[in-house]
Amino acid sequence: MKKARFFNGLVLLLVTALLSCMQRQTDFKVNFEKYTLDNGLEVILHEDRSDPIAAVAVLYHVGSNREEVGKTGFAHLFEHIMFQESQHVGQDQFFKKIQEAGGTLNGGTSNDFTIYFEIIPKNALELALWLEADRLGFLLSTVTQEAFMNQQDVVKNEKRQRVDNQPYGHTSYVINKNIYPEGHPYNWQVIGSMEDLTNANLEDVRDFYKKWYRPNNATLVVAGDFDVNQTKEWVEKYFAEIESVGQQPDPSPWVVTLDETKRVYHEDNFARSPELNMVFPTVQQGIDDAYALQFLGSLMADGKKTPLYKVLVEEEKLAPSVSAYNGSQEVAGVFRVRIRAFPGKNLTEVEKAIHQAFQRFEEEGFNENDLDRYKARRETQFYNGIASVFTKAYQLAYYNEYYDSPGYISDDLQRTLAVTKEDVMRVYYKYIKDKPYVLTSFVPRGQTQLVAENSTLYPVVEEDLAAEEVKTDVAALEIEKIPTSFDRSIEPPKGPDPEIHLPTIWQDQLSNGIKIAGIVHDELPLVQFSLTMRGGMLLDNPQKIGVANLISDLMMQGTANKTPIELEDAINELGSTIRMYTTKESIVLQVNCLASKIDETYALVEEILLEPRWDEKEFNRLKDETIESINRNKANPSVIASNVFNKLIYGTENILANNINGTAQSVQEITLDDLKAYYTQYFSPSVTHISIVGAIEQNQAVEMFKSLGSKWNQIEVTFPELNFPENPEKRQLYFVDMPDAKQSVIHIGYLGLPYTHEDFYPCYVMNYKLGGSFSGTLNLILREEKGYTYGARSGFNGSMYPGTFLASSSVQSAYTAESVTIFKEEMEKYRNGLTEEDLQFTKDALIKSNALRFETLGALLGLLNNINTYDLALDYIKDQELIVKDMTAERHKELAQKYIDPQRMVYLIVGDARTQLPTLKKLGLSRVISLDSEGRLLN
Repeated sequence: MKKARFFNGLVLLLVTALLSCMQRQTDFKVNFEKYTLDNGLEVILHEDRSDPIAAVAVLYHVGSNREEVGKTGFAHLFEHIMFQESQHVGQDQFFKKIQEAGGTLNGGTSNDFTIYFEIIPKNALELALWLEADRLGFLLSTVTQEAFMNQQDVVKNEKRQRVDNQPYGHTSYVINKNIYPEGHPYNWQVIGSMEDLTNANLEDVRDFYKKWYRPNNATLVVAGDFDVNQTKEWVEKYFAEIESVGQQPDPSPWVVTLDETKRVYHEDNFARSPELNMVFPTVQQGIDDAYALQFLGSLMADGKKTPLYKVLVEEEKLAPSVSAYNGSQEVAGVFRVRIRAFPGKNLTEVEKAIHQAFQRFEEEGFNENDLDRYKARRETQFYNGIASVFTKAYQLAYYNEYYDSPGYISDDLQRTLAVTKEDVMRVYYKYIKDKPYVLTSFVPRGQTQLVAENSTLYPVVEEDLAAEEVKTDVAALEIEKIPTSFDRSIEPPKGPDPEIHLPTIWQDQLSNGIKIAGIVHDELPLVQFSLTMRGGMLLDNPQKIGVANLISDLMMQGTANKTPIELEDAINELGSTIRMYTTKESIVLQVNCLASKIDETYALVEEILLEPRWDEKEFNRLKDETIESINRNKANPSVIASNVFNKLIYGTENILANNINGTAQSVQEITLDDLKAYYTQYFSPSVTHISIVGAIEQNQAVEMFKSLGSKWNQIEVTFPELNFPENPEKRQLYFVDMPDAKQSVIHIGYLGLPYTHEDFYPCYVMNYKLGGSFSGTLNLILREEKGYTYGARSGFNGSMYPGTFLASSSVQSAYTAESVTIFKEEMEKYRNGLTEEDLQFTKDALIKSNALRFETLGALLGLLNNINTYDLALDYIKDQELIVKDMTAERHKELAQKYIDPQRMVYLIVGDARTQLPTLKKLGLSRVISLDSEGRLLN
């Protein structure tokens, strides 16, 4: 399903650095063939026959850095428009055709590029190439005023949801405006400004497309299981006749410098804690300094030994965490230190502490072992970054477009490996030491006393909720069809559906009763496993919710034999990832590592599990960090909606109504003895299962876990009896006020089914066309037709206990009441049944997509955990396929009428009461009940 997203360039290039990171077997190659069509389109083919799937990616060398002042957001706007229709592909058919073929598709825009991709069963490869070619060469004939204005609304709602309605959402805007001069291509945001999006006209965006979306400004990659000669014929057929335009030069580096430090602040409507960013201009990607700056960020802030962590978190206790990283992009780069402080902390003190940490870095430095540990982590990250055909397709396209060759991945690895201690210190002195920077202070509204000294207010234009948005009538442009040498309206036939082979699953059991399930998957030298203990928040004392969550955090802070720093170093030296987390019904210990390091990694896992340290200092730190997280979320409309909805559905007496973090009050009352008691009572082999996948055979895995069978003794664990309330007899409407919220978060639903109920999966199938995918009715109406939202969904969730049915969206505030009405009316219509065409679409999408389900270690681990958790048959996927195949229109209608009843649902809106309550009251749904952000009654 599509979530057309814009990427902050800094974050995207950081991800790219991780994907293209280092590894020690430097002769490792991703094989490919590259050639160029006469029109300039560069084509890369990479064969990977491990799964019956293929990925198609088209990367265009156009991002927001190709835009002009006053015309920002066009690249991202076109990312949306290009998913709508083209000359030979009807409205909303891109998604429908790929989904009914069993595939998925998406796109993304960054400062530097735009990418589109499909992942499909291999028999649908020609379909994907046909679609990509049509939007490359035959889009403009369908970019009408109506189509343009619709996606204009969708993008504006994306901005409201991702930026305007989020704590610290305007941070990147303020940073970029101050570090990059006017006219610099990184001066504006990828998503553009609301003013530019509103003022954009059809002719401008069409001209932008003509200039940049051409064959000679793009790379096409096909990766996966395909016939090379046949694929070349299809590429020639669909892409070769598309005309190129004059070659545009690549953007030249525009590295900036600052003459003096700039200090600015912003009062944030949603923030609960002050945040400080210290940002230094650095260099563009691909040069030696950029590689060294990556490691500088890690050595400054990534881990307990780093100076920023030790000074700001441990010693001064100014913040729960720290981060520092370099983001080098095509044109320029920045080194950014971000500190989100505890409430009430003055950012002047935070700034001083950062400089203190810098001084410590100069004095104490680091050793080669520290640098080697980060390189070891990158080795594992590299293999994880090429674990799917899509990630390989993306990387090949990226390296080709920005480094002139897909094979540059090898050079990139070598250059990362070559970074030395001297390189890191050199770039520190060159770009950080005593250099001017941009300092931003974001403080909660009304708390300007926390702003770093000598800062000035930086203006951020915010949308006026009360203003009426005026739609101007524009004369339609005369649009001609684009000529083609053959009839492209004929959809290419798909080959026979590939035969789906379920992975071979082995099972075993330890002497203490722990069940193990595994899958051998040796395409990459990786192993991933999880140890899952049933319980989690479910076993918390209802008066002290948050114990289970704290225990999973604390147990990663050292062992009886290792200090927190020693454990962190031991894990990093292996290049492994070990994490522990809590859910409402489980505690999970999860591992990802190189196969060659599995024994050493497992030894650490066993030590973590059986020999907890119970570090008082770390416990107190984690309590403060958790309370801070809870308090921050009190200003996040989406989190508020989720928390309050659960309380309304489950009632105050059911423990599942709570957030796993607990409340600030409950966490404050938790003691270290509470954690020890939980561990003693509930950590037991009797409630544990292990799932393992990767390059490891059954006998090796069982032998490795064998010691756990003898060292860990059984404890009988008793689970509480839970009472679930009846759903309301008639609908109920609740409202939580978030003053000046640019969107309203809508949650509509009620208590549903447990995963184990015989109707649970049939209900999943039944809901698919309502709101289970991008092509669901709710999304097509609220997003594609009305332009009120960035996305709308509905679905059933459940576990060993009843979950919920939830229909939800974040909508433009002005259309809150109308959106609620649409939700209600469409659910009522859905109870009357669906067409045979829609039923067939559902069947095709769900059955054929099974080809994509077993490609990655994460997907295989999920399969095993389902089997272990719910005691499913090893081939339960086949049982689900039969449910889909046997679904009839009558059965579909029966399920809809039984399980989707909008007349009995809870309707919850989190939004701006001043502007939205009056219209909601006029709906006549029911009396509006006002709640606070904790779900407590106000009137």
